Amino acid sequence: MGRNADRRRRRILLGHCLRATAVASLLTTLYYLAPLEGGLGVLTVLTLVLGLLAFGLLTVWQVSTIARSEYPRLAALEAMATAVPLFLIVFSATYFMLSETVPATFSERLDRTDALYFTVTVFATVGFGDIVPVTGAGRVLTTVQMIADLIVVGVIAKALFGAIKIAMRRRQGRRLPYDDAEDPDEEP
Repeated sequence: MGRNADRRRRRILLGHCLRATAVASLLTTLYYLAPLEGGLGVLTVLTLVLGLLAFGLLTVWQVSTIARSEYPRLAALEAMATAVPLFLIVFSATYFMLSETVPATFSERLDRTDALYFTVTVFATVGFGDIVPVTGAGRVLTTVQMIADLIVVGVIAKALFGAIKIAMRRRQGRRLPYDDAEDPDEEP
């Protein structure tokens, strides 16, 4: 493998990593800057529904992009690194707005960081127990997140891996300068 191919491979890898990092950073920044103090109501439900719709549309678009990608595994990693933060921030914003309106929803009032922390502990299924939903609305929302977590981990991951397989099958007939299925350190 030549120098140019090595440079190209590093540039492509760096591009995927930088885009994923930039999107996750932008989403987090927007979460902290967004005017979410409106509290519970139609806006809260609308935020959750529109956020989950955006997540679904992003995932569908990413699956089709992966299936056409020259480097499907890198594209799938980038997809997960952008879609999962969006998913988590949608629930964090909803928990924050719910806590703003009904402070007794959780064992303590949630600021944005607490809401993000709670969302991640539910997503990771570790549930430390320091923040827990106390009211029915809080428990229903947390249950919805748990079910959505299972869907994200199971169905979405399967769709992404399926898209990788499709892209790899399409490429079988043509040799690329660097195939992300091969070992770059292996001698030809």
